[in-house]
Amino acid sequence: MRKIVRRLGVPLAVLLAASAALWAGNNSTLTGTDGREPPLVLAHRGLAQTFDVARVAADTCTAQIIHEPEHPYLENTLESMRAAFDAGADVVEFDVKLTRDGQLAVFHDTTLECRTDGRGTVAEYTMAELRELDLGYGYTADGGATHPFRGRGAGLMPSAPEVLAAFGDRELLIHLKNDQAADGQALAALLEREPQQRRDQLTVYGEDRAVAAFTAALPGVRATSKAMMESCLIRYAAMGWTGHVPAACRNTQLHLPARYGRWLWGWPLRFTDRMSEAGTRVILVADGGDFSAGFDAPADVAEIPAGWSGGVWTNRVDVTAPLLKS
Repeated sequence: MRKIVRRLGVPLAVLLAASAALWAGNNSTLTGTDGREPPLVLAHRGLAQTFDVARVAADTCTAQIIHEPEHPYLENTLESMRAAFDAGADVVEFDVKLTRDGQLAVFHDTTLECRTDGRGTVAEYTMAELRELDLGYGYTADGGATHPFRGRGAGLMPSAPEVLAAFGDRELLIHLKNDQAADGQALAALLEREPQQRRDQLTVYGEDRAVAAFTAALPGVRATSKAMMESCLIRYAAMGWTGHVPAACRNTQLHLPARYGRWLWGWPLRFTDRMSEAGTRVILVADGGDFSAGFDAPADVAEIPAGWSGGVWTNRVDVTAPLLKS
């Protein structure tokens, strides 16, 4: 019997030691939260009108279900981006689409009908024609009884070069909304004219084909897509227990709901530290929504892990930034 115990004792001790080392190497409670940088605040589409995400389906026009307006700004406009930075944003996100005359317009939706007085898609118009649209035309908080922004959005759609020029010293996240290689190539051609110091302040994300075309043309800019994030996380799940960050996770950006992050080795603080050392940012988005769900209210902010020093995605930077920076 003693021989059996002795025979089993060594493997058991090794197993226990390995388990303890695995726990210690991937447990954030041992990391500590003192002295850590505050979260990076990322404002989605600038300072925009918000809506009830629970009412959103694939074909929902979100401009028709906005909350009662609390500020005068419309998404993806220079005014909304400026207001977001003034409210405390570290990074502002905006959407781009290729126009008929080969420019990159700043606009989110698949078609123009939801928000504007136009019809069709961005690709059917020149940049000059798009500027004539009223970006506030379709917004309503009461089922169409009133339209508080109608007549106030004419001329407000900017181009990507105008955004870059207006915020030349600030960090920006550029969203390639169309899954077309041409969009990615057009953005690469635009950013190629910027000095490397400026490119280092920019991140590009979006649909797989568009981002793949962008990175092929201009690999020196931080970029990400769902395919790139999945590649990173699959590899990290396999080897992250060692503390190693795979090549697919380096020099990129990850947008993660906490419900997914909980399954990652070292989540939350060790994970973000490892990614930061590899040149990668981790942007926390809110649970219960898609990858654009934000921390938009004090109750949301309370759910952010203590000591979090990655990025935080918000649709209400005016509410969130003061809480995160205090």
